[in-house]
Amino acid sequence: MSDQQGRFENIGVTAAGPIATIELRRPPHNFFSREMIAEIATALEAADADPAIRVVVLAAEGKAFCAGADFSRRGPSGTEPEDGGPVRRHLYKEASRLFRTRKPIVAAVHGAAIGGGLGLACVADFRVTCQEARFSANFTRLGFHPGFGLTATLPRLVGPQMAALLFYTGRRIPGDEAVRIGLADLLVPQAEVRSAAEALATEIAQSGPLAVVATRETLRRGLADAVEAATERELVEQDWLRKTEDFREGVKAMAERRLPNFRGR
Repeated sequence: MSDQQGRFENIGVTAAGPIATIELRRPPHNFFSREMIAEIATALEAADADPAIRVVVLAAEGKAFCAGADFSRRGPSGTEPEDGGPVRRHLYKEASRLFRTRKPIVAAVHGAAIGGGLGLACVADFRVTCQEARFSANFTRLGFHPGFGLTATLPRLVGPQMAALLFYTGRRIPGDEAVRIGLADLLVPQAEVRSAAEALATEIAQSGPLAVVATRETLRRGLADAVEAATERELVEQDWLRKTEDFREGVKAMAERRLPNFRGR
């Protein structure tokens, strides 16, 4: 995969033995963009095509793992994020590519995984994290609908009741709580998150690679199709919610670090 590196602007890709590492490089918050998600998908597809690679570690530099969409960026109206409409639809199409790749992924979540950033973390088979990390499906706190396929992936991990609680409240939970509810798999000191993810990836790589891929396909059968169907529904709901007063108030309140005053319109 070494010849891939020069192709990317938002991520870094390295390989050591059977482990490839994809690192988000938009610090400090690693806000996602269509371009970044497309680059991750391309790197995962390259790992699939490389028989020497057996497992991928998904990590990030900076303060956050991925803080989701940057709602502080405004479109021409001054009220709508630039990642709206067709741009967001294309982003979700790129996101769907992530779920169609075949080799196991271990996410090293050392910081915040918020909104669509949580969706990105949920692409992985496993999540290694720390107490300092924060996980949040904060969409409704913005007056918005969940996205990035989370309405399909989050219930699969934590169950429908806990997923509903996380969606309706938008609460942020620390690493130990994420492990307790099944959202993450391993809790380690923050400085050891990446090395622990690499150790888990190495352990997986010691199993028969053909058997691992086959087992993964069985366990995740139908997931990619479910995510595509979920994103279609999510986009429909996001499109009308983006035009509401509540959404504008939610974005404004987030920027001002205060509770929103929603009016249901």
